[in-house]
Amino acid sequence: MAVPYATIGKSVSRTDGEAKVTGQARYTGDLRLPGLLHARLVLSPHPHARIVSIQTDPARKAPGVIAVFTGADLPVGGPDDLSRNRRPLARDRVHFDGEPVAVVVAESVAEAQDAADLIEVEYEVLEAVADPVAALAKDSPLVRQPRAGQEVGGAMAHAAVSGGEASESTPNTAGSQRFTRGDVAAGLAEADVVIERVYRTSWVHQLHLEPQSAVAAPDGSGNLTVWTSTQGVFTVRKDVATMLEIPQRRVKVVPMEVGGAFGAKYAVLDPLVATLAWTLDRPVSLIYSRSEELRTANPAPASIFTVTTGAKRDGTLTALKATVVIDTGAFAGGSVGTACMTLAGSYRWPNLEIQGYEALTHKTGSSAYRAPGAPQAVFAIEGQMDEMARALDLDPLAFRRQNAIKEGDAGHGISAMPKVGSLAVLEALGEHAAWKQRRRVPGEGVGIAFGWWPGAMQPASAVCRLEDDGTISVTVGSTDISGSNTSLAQIAAETLGVSIDAVDLRSADTDTAPFSGPSGGSKTIYTVGPAVRQAAEDARRQILAIAAHTLEAAPEDLEMVDGQVGVKGVPGKIVGLARIGEVSQGWFGRFEPVQGKGGSAITNPAPQFTAHLARVRVDQETGKVEVLEYVAVQDVGRAINPAEVEGQIHGGVVQGLGIALSEAIPYGEDGRLLGATLMDYAAPYAAGVPPIQTVLVEVAAPDGPFGARGVGEPPITAGAGAIANAILDAVGVRPSTLPMTPERVLAAIRESKR
Repeated sequence: MAVPYATIGKSVSRTDGEAKVTGQARYTGDLRLPGLLHARLVLSPHPHARIVSIQTDPARKAPGVIAVFTGADLPVGGPDDLSRNRRPLARDRVHFDGEPVAVVVAESVAEAQDAADLIEVEYEVLEAVADPVAALAKDSPLVRQPRAGQEVGGAMAHAAVSGGEASESTPNTAGSQRFTRGDVAAGLAEADVVIERVYRTSWVHQLHLEPQSAVAAPDGSGNLTVWTSTQGVFTVRKDVATMLEIPQRRVKVVPMEVGGAFGAKYAVLDPLVATLAWTLDRPVSLIYSRSEELRTANPAPASIFTVTTGAKRDGTLTALKATVVIDTGAFAGGSVGTACMTLAGSYRWPNLEIQGYEALTHKTGSSAYRAPGAPQAVFAIEGQMDEMARALDLDPLAFRRQNAIKEGDAGHGISAMPKVGSLAVLEALGEHAAWKQRRRVPGEGVGIAFGWWPGAMQPASAVCRLEDDGTISVTVGSTDISGSNTSLAQIAAETLGVSIDAVDLRSADTDTAPFSGPSGGSKTIYTVGPAVRQAAEDARRQILAIAAHTLEAAPEDLEMVDGQVGVKGVPGKIVGLARIGEVSQGWFGRFEPVQGKGGSAITNPAPQFTAHLARVRVDQETGKVEVLEYVAVQDVGRAINPAEVEGQIHGGVVQGLGIALSEAIPYGEDGRLLGATLMDYAAPYAAGVPPIQTVLVEVAAPDGPFGARGVGEPPITAGAGAIANAILDAVGVRPSTLPMTPERVLAAIRESKR
């Protein structure tokens, strides 16, 4: 029987909603500090070149210009670093089309841009390494010379999962993973059907509405404040302090409203902006243009999956063998581990061998995009599952249910799968009318895909304070990138027995916030939520102790309801929270102020599973794919705020549609970027999004607050796989390259008819 809650499980409006819809929310670009300077970048037009000379004199003399910096002028960073955070401007060489080679700082944005246009750079164009497979060859030209002790970039920070072991690498290998179990050769030998395919995916941009942006200002006393659109304030503080070689306590990072992130906003601009402000001793702002976002930010990487799978005639899986190559660009990214884990982790494979590589190439550095590596991996493994089911003449949903990983099974990076909703989501999809009542219509098809995300973990803390007006203030160090603060406020309200309107939950700056890791990897509610609940429970104990004195009753005989503390079973014997706040904060008070502290250091993962269905129509004359209907079933553990959970799923589905059908950053074979505007980047548009039905499954996570699991990652994982399988059902061919544009679909149809 479901436990009745006053706030948990109720759809409530976002606490930041009014400010955003009325335009009152303040973003980094809205800041207007006294004496604020503006920076503009000069970008390389070549994917690989030696910098012969940079003529900056005309720019330095231009109106309004305060300073011009090249890589040689900037007093920070190593000569060739695999972390862009420590090497914000190119020095001797450029390593991707769009790499910053100089920055102009002026009194206005227009003056800075005008001066930047005056800078002339002479390049000696060098051979570029653009093919990730060729880059991994031992005789490949070096993309760059890595330094010892490098850390991976944003994708691994976003994912924070581990599992396989490192494997043999070549000079352009930025990272590698290897997963093994059993005897793959024997497993394939005993299979009645073996499918081998190669799947390719493209570079895609997170396409957040607000571009990368940061403002930094010194205070004249050896301290620096950074205002930024970021997923993690403590990550930014560490990166800035490392860049400037100053103690972290000297850096204060203030989280601003984040206009979308999806894994991309991990201190991309902040170290550079901080260095400019620190050097010039004045506030400096830098905000990317949309073109700069596409050229020089950190999109999701391209990939190549070579996959071989086997199954017996009765549907039992026998083996999985795969090589995964992630094109990570010019900087280490860190998504190969999650790609390999996701590829293997949704089914029971008695024998497996997965070799993963991150290949350095002359393209911009990559980062996470909401479940880094997972949409690509699910696209590949779900293609294998559908083709094996067809070859064995098995129902594709029953085939998946038969082999889906479940509680107690050995996982990949997880020794034994904990309590999960893998079977529950497949069963719920099987009961949905879109599956049960599907019918054969010429040119139409129905496809399904089964996705998952292992979930991330990181310690977190929170503080909960009773104010003297009876309201509750909760402070966290996580940033709100998806409405998470509203759900955290619901957790505090439920724990304390107050309405959500009585809770003021805020993401604070690094000087005042308790520690929390970045918001990403579907871990904010799962890790910060327990800290908030614990802090609220601590505050509740203190409140009851004070109320016990006032009401002359034992604390265990008291209850908190609707912002009041009363004696159980004695109507009218109550005291309000405002009174408790007064007596614990007033002059000559007898009680300590109520301030609860909470923390969490969860070590047990809470994997999240999802099952998607897409119904499509394929025009066999043009190859155009129209998605007619979409169903997303997801295990959310406990939906703290169902409306927000459904919104997260809707958003992930739409992003999955874009990855599947249209989105790609166009690189040429020589590594040159072929388009850097939204005219060249085909994102989904509202009129093209089909009706999306969501089904929330609640298999409680033991360590999640009220059973909640992470929500944000799984919705994007299964889209491309479901749509590709629907195309297969409609026309008998399944494209193996993303995006599945009309040209590619038509080519696949024509090839099948030869």
